[in-house]
Amino acid sequence: MTTPDVGRLPSAPAQRDAGTRPVRWRRPLPPVEQVRPGLWSIPLPLPWAKPAHVTVYVFETADGPYLIDAGWDSDEAFAALEAGLDTVGTSAAEVQGVVVTHAHLDHFGMAGRIREASGAWVSLHPLDNAILSQFENGFATRIPGLMARAGAPAEVTEHLVKGTQAAVRRIPRPDVLIEDGGRPDIPGWELRALWTPGHSPGHLCFWEPANRLLLSGDHVLPSTVVGTPEPDESHPDPLGDHLRALARLRGLDAAEVLPAHEHRFTGLEHRLAEIDAMHRGRLAEVLAGLRAGASTVWEIADHVTWHRPFRNLRGVALQNAVTDTFGCLAALVATGAARVDDGAPARWRLADA
Repeated sequence: MTTPDVGRLPSAPAQRDAGTRPVRWRRPLPPVEQVRPGLWSIPLPLPWAKPAHVTVYVFETADGPYLIDAGWDSDEAFAALEAGLDTVGTSAAEVQGVVVTHAHLDHFGMAGRIREASGAWVSLHPLDNAILSQFENGFATRIPGLMARAGAPAEVTEHLVKGTQAAVRRIPRPDVLIEDGGRPDIPGWELRALWTPGHSPGHLCFWEPANRLLLSGDHVLPSTVVGTPEPDESHPDPLGDHLRALARLRGLDAAEVLPAHEHRFTGLEHRLAEIDAMHRGRLAEVLAGLRAGASTVWEIADHVTWHRPFRNLRGVALQNAVTDTFGCLAALVATGAARVDDGAPARWRLADA
C-alpha cells in the first residue's frame, strides 16, 4: 500500500475549511501530545480519508516555537494548528521557523500562511524546491503521457484526467535551503538533516541525538509503505534512491521514530527490514511478469500484488500502481536486469532476452 501524496491525488473532498459540514469519513483527530520535554506533536486534518491527518512537531525554544512540517493549506488545518499551539502555550504568530521534510503539499502547503502570520523562515531541500512548479502547473497535463507510455486504454486515461487534482496557486517558496548534514537553526536543539530521497527527490529526515529521535517525514511510516514518483530524466531511479536511503538509516540507534503520518513507533531496524522486503518482493513480481512475456507497464502491473487485483483498481489507486510499476522497471534497468524500448507504449524486456 502506498501513501497518497499531493502529486498523485484525485480532487480532494469538499470539506476543506473550518465551519463546513462534517463528512462521514472524518474521524476525530488524535490529541496534542508532549513527546519529550519541549517537544510536542500536533495532528492537522487532511481533506481525504487516508491518511486523515499529518503530524506537525513543535520544538519549544526561548525565542518561540519551531515547526517540523506545516500541513495542508486550509482554514480547518490552520484552526487546528492554532488550537494545538495554544495547548503548548504559544501561537502561530510566535513561530520562528518551519522546517519542511519535503515539498508535498500536505507537508509544505501551509508554510506560506504560517510565514504570513509570524514572519517565520521556511526551509526545504534544494531538490524539492525545484519541483514546486509541478504543483502550480497541475498534474492533469502529465497523465496522458504517463498512461500512453504505460499502454493504458484511452478511456482509463480520460477518467484519470477528469479526477486529477487541479493546479494549486500561490505555492510559497522556501527562505532557507537545507542539504544533507545541515543543521536547522533551532536554539537549544541539535537537529541534523539526513537526505533520504525516493518519495520525493529532496526528502529529509531529521535526527535529534539528545533524545535519540528520528523525525522520519514520509520516508518511514509504521504501517504504510510510501510510493515513489514516476522516473524522469532528473531522477531516473526513485525506487533505487528510496532503497538506498532506507539502508542509510540502518544502525541508527533511535529510541523512537516520529513520522509525519499514523503514529510514533519504536523498532526502526525491524521496520526498515519490512519496507525493504516489500519493495524487493514487488521487484521480484515485476521480474516474473517480464519472464511471463508481459512487456508494457499495463501488462506487467497485472502480475503485481496490490491491495486488490490490478484490473479492479480505479482512480488514485490505479495511478499509483502504474507509477510504482514504472519505478520498479526503472530500478531493474538501473541494475542491468532489464532493458526498455521507449515509446507509447514503452516496452520492457529482460536484459538477457
